[in-house]
Amino acid sequence: MLRVLKIVFAVAAMTFLLAPLVAILPLAFTSSVFLNYPVPSYSTRWFAELFTADVWRRAIINSLVIGLGVTVLATVLGTLAALGLRERRLPFSGVLRTAFLLPMVVPAVVLGVGMQLLFVRMGLANSYLGVIFAHTVIAVPFVFVNVAAALQGVDTRVERAAASLGASPITTFRRVTLPLAIPGIVSGAVFAFATSLDEVVLTLFVAGPNQRTLARQMFSTIRENISPAIASAAFLFIVGTILAALVVALVRWKSAQRRMA
Repeated sequence: MLRVLKIVFAVAAMTFLLAPLVAILPLAFTSSVFLNYPVPSYSTRWFAELFTADVWRRAIINSLVIGLGVTVLATVLGTLAALGLRERRLPFSGVLRTAFLLPMVVPAVVLGVGMQLLFVRMGLANSYLGVIFAHTVIAVPFVFVNVAAALQGVDTRVERAAASLGASPITTFRRVTLPLAIPGIVSGAVFAFATSLDEVVLTLFVAGPNQRTLARQMFSTIRENISPAIASAAFLFIVGTILAALVVALVRWKSAQRRMA
């Protein structure tokens, strides 16, 4: 009986989480100019608009450029932070860990106002670099958490064994620590890219007209005129997220296979 209740609860929870996504997907292929059911007929006209209309095409390019920049910068910073705070014996390590996680809990509006004031003084307002820095601030915690969790599973005796056999610290890191931490680094990089792709509030504060991302364009379109192109963009978001999750799962599976071997 308890097992049946668990299955029912799991199905209900999955339905609650996935129902909004399933509801929006068919609307991405509607031929109508309105977002409503029933769908009169199916068409790919709104996907064509995403890649032919200048405003949508520029938004997609901006999102990819900014997302890739954020992914590289956040992955490097988050990985270095996780490596540096790996030893719990470091003074104030708990305080530093909390500081790295603060952007996850601080309201985005507060961050946006602070960054806008700071970037104006630094000359980074309304620039690609400013948007990349702003998104990196909220993406680093995701990388830090994933890499720190992966490093906790690394047996330090393996690293000490490599050092005792004459390997330098750089060689030990490159040949031992880094391969074992790769699943966490890849997961963090995927989360960083997804965070940048989905961020709207910070973009509204620090980006200019030329840095309009896909998420910001969707937000503006909802305010001005609800178009089925939004559903097509949401479809791309969902498919991209699923593909990224599959990549992470594949990396973790290969890492587990190597460990077993």
